Amino acid sequence: MSELSCGFIMSWGRFLCVGFVLSSITACDNTQSTQTETSQAEPAQTEYEIQEIVPQSFVSFSGKSNVSDSKYFDETKAITLFAFDDVSIPFMQNLKLEMRSPQRHPANPVLRRGPPGTPDSWAVQFYGSVIREIDKYRMWYVAAGDDRLDRSVPRSSPWRVAYAESQDGVHWTKPNLGLVEYNGNRNNNLVLMDPRLGTVNVKVLFEPDDPNPGRRYKLGAHVWFPKHDVRLGTFAPYASADGLRWKLLIETKPVGAELPQKDMVLPALHFEPVGGLYKCDGLYYLNGQNAIVASRPYHGRVVRQFISPDFVNWSHASTVGFVRTAQHKLLGPGKSREGEQNHEGVSVWNRGNVLVGISGIWHGAKEWENVTVDLGFVVSNDGVQFRQPAHEWVFLKRGQDGAWDQGGLLQGQGFENIGDQTFIYYGAWDPRNWQGSPPRGGVGIATLPRDRFADLKVDETTKGNGNYQLPKIKSEFITTAVNLKGEGAHRFYVNADGLSEAAQLKIELLNDNTIPLAKFSGENAATINKSGFQIPITWNGKQEIKDLPDRIRMKVTFEGEKKTDICFSALYVK
Repeated sequence: MSELSCGFIMSWGRFLCVGFVLSSITACDNTQSTQTETSQAEPAQTEYEIQEIVPQSFVSFSGKSNVSDSKYFDETKAITLFAFDDVSIPFMQNLKLEMRSPQRHPANPVLRRGPPGTPDSWAVQFYGSVIREIDKYRMWYVAAGDDRLDRSVPRSSPWRVAYAESQDGVHWTKPNLGLVEYNGNRNNNLVLMDPRLGTVNVKVLFEPDDPNPGRRYKLGAHVWFPKHDVRLGTFAPYASADGLRWKLLIETKPVGAELPQKDMVLPALHFEPVGGLYKCDGLYYLNGQNAIVASRPYHGRVVRQFISPDFVNWSHASTVGFVRTAQHKLLGPGKSREGEQNHEGVSVWNRGNVLVGISGIWHGAKEWENVTVDLGFVVSNDGVQFRQPAHEWVFLKRGQDGAWDQGGLLQGQGFENIGDQTFIYYGAWDPRNWQGSPPRGGVGIATLPRDRFADLKVDETTKGNGNYQLPKIKSEFITTAVNLKGEGAHRFYVNADGLSEAAQLKIELLNDNTIPLAKFSGENAATINKSGFQIPITWNGKQEIKDLPDRIRMKVTFEGEKKTDICFSALYVK
């Protein structure tokens, strides 16, 4: 793997497959450890919320975010070694991985469809993004109104990009932007798309350091193009100075809100972007789903990715970034709806050295009435290939019949650490009603304890007097080599639960060749006996550690009479 991943420099040693025991049930922090199998039926629609926006609030988005919790640092600015990442933590013994299942937020859906006559009366479709900025959270989503079923308008025209905002990530309003005419007036929350193309999936990136102020916001759109007697999906790149007024980055004149084939930036084959949009190792990555012939044959919908150096010019060569195991068995022609597949790519939380992803788990069937979709969990360390930390594990199960999110879930690119929780925003679409086309959607939140997607715990399976056991065992792991950026001091933190005087983590620093550093190992090792999301690690009373080698590893040992209580979730290096 390349030395530079997606924001922070890490050096990956030779990959080693290490076996571990996997469980989907954890005893740590059990208030949020079990899968919420049900969700409440959707309450009656609330009134459409209108809030006037002060234009000056969009002049500048630099500086520290006021909505962040000063109690914690921003983990996206640190190197993160997650428990579930077997590239960051490749070597271990007598430990087992337990995945955590999120809970649905009690306020779900936190964004609802609007009343008749509004742009999102028929659909609030969270194929969208949530981004935290100075004093608010900003959301972009796909909206469709009453004209969705109007056969007199072009088929792609009813799909539009809408906007919402929040002070706390839970309570959302739809501001009156006054930018786009809809239903005879401009009193709505539609963003301006110039020119407008029908858009059914949207992802937004915010790059405040872009030297071109007009391109600090970048938007990837799933639009349509006509081919023969059908319309097919493709990608269109937009940019903006404020996230509200968008300019297409290619020259075109839309026809029926669709992109003429001659102006496309990708091959003229059906592709459904933008499941995920991110920048990694200097390149923009765009992923989505399709079933185009690949160098290796797969069944149905796979995750396909294209790359670009500038967001405008995209490679025509692509890679298949993720395939589920069942897709290696070809079911044959005419069965593209059937079988286990991926759905709509991978939405990504770019954590610098690691990409956390949510993917759609398509449970196919011969007829639409039996098709359902759950959400899965994947990870990548290079932005190219994704993998499942836990084989075919369901991260979030679809809601039961009668719930607002029944039948099928949609992954959006919305991940935020807020206070003691991690928010994962998601949408809903029931594929069983595909042909009936009833109103649909909304935006929900799945929550976990902050950054605790999974835990490493002591596994005593090998302890005993059996032929394949030992009377005494040691539970420990060694990380990959981490390249320390820049000169000066570094700080280290641990995210763990279940710690006490009788359940401790011993943490040592090693050089790249796994030789212990005398000042930070053995008798000088750090000991952590307090639970928390960002517990500082100190060696010899010092938290700021200087004069370290350019490349270091960490060795973590689980100790104490109650070491089985320990749930390790992550290490951070700043």
